[in-house]
Amino acid sequence: MIGTTEQTDTIKKYLTGMYGESVAEEVLPRLETLLQTYSEKIPKPKRTGWDETDVVLITYADQVQAPDKTPLAVLREFLVHHGYGELIDTIHLLPFYPYTSDDGFSVVDYKQVDPDSGDWNDISGLAQDFNLAFDMVANHCSQKCDWFQKFLQGEKPYDQFFIDVDPGTDLTQVVRPRALPLLTAFDTPAGQKHVWTTFSPDQVDLNYGSPEVLLAMIDVLLFYVEHGARIIRLDAIAFLWKTIGTNCLHLDETHAAVKLMRAVTEIVAPHVLLLTETNVPHAENISYFGVADEAHMVYQFSLPPLLYDAYLNEDATTLNHWMGSLYDIPEGTTYFNFTASHDGIGVRPLEGLVPEERIEKLVFSTRERGGLVGMRTMPDGSQRPYELNVTYVDAMGHPEKLGSEHHATMFLASQAIMLAMKGIPGIYFHSLVGTQNYIAGVEESGIPRRINRRKFERLELENQITRHDSLQQRIFTGYQNLLRTRIAQPAFHPDGDSHVFNTGHHAIFGFYRISPAKDQTILVLANLTDRLQHLTLSDPKWQPLEFDLISQSYVVEAHGVTLDPYQIVWLTEPDT
Repeated sequence: MIGTTEQTDTIKKYLTGMYGESVAEEVLPRLETLLQTYSEKIPKPKRTGWDETDVVLITYADQVQAPDKTPLAVLREFLVHHGYGELIDTIHLLPFYPYTSDDGFSVVDYKQVDPDSGDWNDISGLAQDFNLAFDMVANHCSQKCDWFQKFLQGEKPYDQFFIDVDPGTDLTQVVRPRALPLLTAFDTPAGQKHVWTTFSPDQVDLNYGSPEVLLAMIDVLLFYVEHGARIIRLDAIAFLWKTIGTNCLHLDETHAAVKLMRAVTEIVAPHVLLLTETNVPHAENISYFGVADEAHMVYQFSLPPLLYDAYLNEDATTLNHWMGSLYDIPEGTTYFNFTASHDGIGVRPLEGLVPEERIEKLVFSTRERGGLVGMRTMPDGSQRPYELNVTYVDAMGHPEKLGSEHHATMFLASQAIMLAMKGIPGIYFHSLVGTQNYIAGVEESGIPRRINRRKFERLELENQITRHDSLQQRIFTGYQNLLRTRIAQPAFHPDGDSHVFNTGHHAIFGFYRISPAKDQTILVLANLTDRLQHLTLSDPKWQPLEFDLISQSYVVEAHGVTLDPYQIVWLTEPDT
């Protein structure tokens, strides 16, 4: 037996909760064999735990391309050339496996590297300079996946790997993230089958009601750890378990599956961090912390739309209230803070936080900025906004109102807020290089999310980020400065305290961070407007915090600070 008796009992408890005691008794020995096999292959980690140097870059494997080299090799060269080996700890590679749609999220083979991106040697090369995060597309695979093809032929055990539902079944309670049919018809030698497809007809949902699926995906999880993954992102995990007659979201069995994955990694790879991706309202999102027995990190999904809303309305009131409610979370867990990703800006995480008219304003402003709005189908058949398809660079701007200097300042301020928040920051590649809306990609593909998924030839990208005084050049150099400064501050440790700072001014957002050793305090102040704003710091406890780490200058005078349009400051004591 591998692991302690207590760990084995814990795993058995989760299996029993999912399948019942008799099945758990059958599955447990097979799971233990799997753990024993991988325990002998998992490499020694480069680091454990987390600190202020933890910064994650989110990128596609084929994000940067050049002739005669694999995209993965070009990506590594680009990042190392520009000094990110010292600024970025972890590279999160979005699905780099062979796929058929959704830019990687319809996996054909979980254990292969898409040859158009490179091979496992390229992944190993990237791991020489960075820690790695892999996507585990846990809910579904491509209809071209070998598992599904064997399902269609009725081959065991794959005949139980997917969910065939009578099309007359009442599925109106099921939460839908897309305005598409939930079931897709497939012809088989045994007749037509209607298969559960939550996200698209090409993305067929796996049936975790079969323990064979669970074992297969645990094998995938450990295979990724064997190949160097420090963080495993569990994609669309909230939809994992299906029980007809429920909403099929966040079911107890889904939580049990996440707990089981954590229990498994703690036995053979305790350094691995699990990150759950659940684009839902905040209270539902943080349920995946469990009692420090599920995810180590959850995405801070409310942050991107709340920041967008705050700058749009020049009003930090909601942001302040929300931040004050964030940090009653289990010890040993933290947030994965981000503003942009390969998906759009989620609207559901605003539920209960802002009034309907503010959501309508976000929708209108997104379209005004050249973006698109994705919809979801409600149980009554109506449709509501689900995500805003726009780059965060263009969200943090205004058509015809901002020149490149103020546009860059506003965008970088939003990033500086994210970087300073309690947790681990995740930066989408397009935020790092200042990419704007990729309208041509949407028009060519008909896929709204392509607006934020542009791929670059390296020479083209180098020209953009070095063109003097361009928006991209300002963002690229400004972001490097932010990162260089951020990773040197103990107060930005994920375990450092965080508190709202009441500025008394709706247009100035403020909070402060304290290092775990209590030897550094940083006061973050952000002007959300295009006008000068003055703030008095009358309390003597704040008066020593006169030095701005971002500008590397003294900015507090006569117990107050004047903030330029869209300026953000990280105030601390000099020489700390």
